[in-house]
Amino acid sequence: MNNQGDILSTPVGYLKGVGPQRAELLKKELEIVTYEDLLNHFPFRYYDKTRITKVAEIRPDTEYVLLSGKIVNLFEEGQGRKRRLSATFYDETGSISLVWFQNLNWVTKNIEDYGQYVVFGKVTDFNGSYSITHPEVEPPSAAGTAPGMQPVYSSTARLTAMGISNRSFAKLTHALFSKITPQAIPEILPASILQEYQLMPRATAYHQIHFPADELQLQRARFRLKWEELFIMQMQIANLRLQHTVQPGFLFTKVGEYFNRFYNESLPFDLTGAQKRVLREIRTDTTTELQMNRLVQGDVGSGKTVVATMSMLLALDNGFQACLMAPTEILARQHYQSVSELLEPIGIKVAILTGTVKGKDRKAVLNGLADGSIQIVIGTHALIEDSVRFHNLGIAVVDEQHKFGVGQRARLWSKNTRAPHILVMTATPIPRTLAMTLYGDLEVSVIDELPPGRKPIKTIHRPDRYRAQVMGFLKEEIAKGRQVYIVYPLIEESEKIDYESLMAGYEQVKSWFPEHLYKIAMVHGRQDPEERKRNMDRFVKGQAHILVATTVIEVGVNVPNASVMLIESAERFGLSQLHQLRGRVGRGADQSFCILLTGSGISKESAERMQIMASSSDGFVIAEKDLEMRGPGDVYGTRQSGVLKLKVADIVKDVQIMEQCRNAASLIVRNDPKLLLPAHAALREALRAAAGQSHWNKIS
Repeated sequence: MNNQGDILSTPVGYLKGVGPQRAELLKKELEIVTYEDLLNHFPFRYYDKTRITKVAEIRPDTEYVLLSGKIVNLFEEGQGRKRRLSATFYDETGSISLVWFQNLNWVTKNIEDYGQYVVFGKVTDFNGSYSITHPEVEPPSAAGTAPGMQPVYSSTARLTAMGISNRSFAKLTHALFSKITPQAIPEILPASILQEYQLMPRATAYHQIHFPADELQLQRARFRLKWEELFIMQMQIANLRLQHTVQPGFLFTKVGEYFNRFYNESLPFDLTGAQKRVLREIRTDTTTELQMNRLVQGDVGSGKTVVATMSMLLALDNGFQACLMAPTEILARQHYQSVSELLEPIGIKVAILTGTVKGKDRKAVLNGLADGSIQIVIGTHALIEDSVRFHNLGIAVVDEQHKFGVGQRARLWSKNTRAPHILVMTATPIPRTLAMTLYGDLEVSVIDELPPGRKPIKTIHRPDRYRAQVMGFLKEEIAKGRQVYIVYPLIEESEKIDYESLMAGYEQVKSWFPEHLYKIAMVHGRQDPEERKRNMDRFVKGQAHILVATTVIEVGVNVPNASVMLIESAERFGLSQLHQLRGRVGRGADQSFCILLTGSGISKESAERMQIMASSSDGFVIAEKDLEMRGPGDVYGTRQSGVLKLKVADIVKDVQIMEQCRNAASLIVRNDPKLLLPAHAALREALRAAAGQSHWNKIS
């Protein structure tokens, strides 16, 4: 590679205007270490430097303005931390206040009273009075140096204090482009793709996204860079899919006695059309001699457990063992109970293995799995410990896959000479765009019907002032023989405070529901597992009227007699979590209710979430709204797993580009799986570089 190819790995400290101190701060604040990192620090907005706004034109919805006029009455006020500089900016149409809280010495030195300046900044409207905090100020001559659309970059308070404001980045990026030629940004997409999708060359796109000639060039540059970002991702997923489709798998040749007896004698209700369709898809997968990797999505209560049970019976019919792995002890025990009840009539013994199974019991399970006498085991991540050896594991069901780490899932593969079939279940409805990304290597099945006889849950939002009415309603439901959940938020960042408010809430519940009349159980993450299990069992067996809990009950608790879910401080939950919690009720024949209790002065966004919950019970609709409102990084733990660190693309808005990239990637991988053709050499190198920062090569 020539020097221009290597230049992007140069430390950013060597760039004019940076130096060692600023380089260290850029690294700490924005993870900008090299020229390449700076090149990939894209502007978040642009303004037309030739378009000067008049003060009189500023409106309440005006965001950023470029003004030209005089700065007068620069004065300092306050002491210590409250010290600040204020000034008034005038043009011929009016005036606006300017305020600085940082970098005061620089401002005092560089701004002259009654001097003529060009001012740029974000407008704040306070009761009809406008001001700009930390405006960027230049003499008119400096402001006119670069024509066209000017970039505005994200910065931080510490960088601004060191003289690198959002507009200083434009100077640094200018300096960077003066050092590199287009050869430093080589093309990585094949010519055929550039032509088919009419994509701008890569080096041009980088230049135009930083310093666009006009709006059209900016749009073309953004399209090209979004395309590249999503294409690299889809290539990684297509490679994974290819590995999975050629991964040898166990052959389930027959549907035998276990499956048929269960279907004909023990199935407690008729399967829905959706359940039958998904079972057919699983049956087809297990007859190909290739490993199955299938995701089954189904809303809470749609009957995924029955589908998983019947899939495990297929394995048993063909001489294999099966396991089901759940993310928590509570959920594992819930599955153990329901699967044991389903299979007891046909004489299949199910074992459980979690962290609390110890001593003789643990040894018996380990021996039974090793000699094959235990056919089905249900457990937590204890199942993937080295001490667990299967006689012949044929299928592994993973519930709520996104709750497991990548490495944990992958270890299931090594539990037999060939990788067992993998069936992933989730009750978190995932929008199509996110499923294509998070689970792009899995075939996707959707159970989109609820079993007959289920009544939709009525969801009601009430501000705190209605608490007395809400508690009265709970008493009415309990008087009918029903049970009630009361859930409190427990958010990691403020766990101590939340724990205290949970305990205060518990005391408050006891004041509304006196102990001589009502039995109350409490479950939270700080209890030791035995106590938690004991309290949960009291509620499950109907010995407690009310379960006060944190979100540990979010998944897997099945109490058909519980008809009311009261969520305290509901504004603190995301939509998907609210939907998951709501799914704990509505499991019996009675009408069920979910009550969202919020503070009185909630934000506009929180009010919108409550309205969506009250108006829709469709998990997929809610998941789409959640994705729109929160962005992909915060949903389904994707931020933690390192997925979706996208710089320009947006998987909510760029579905069409994603579809194009998926199709193009599938075609290339099908025709040239190892990318050995000369036309794919640069793409091969780019993928190799991306693999170092990616989780895709490890996920199952």
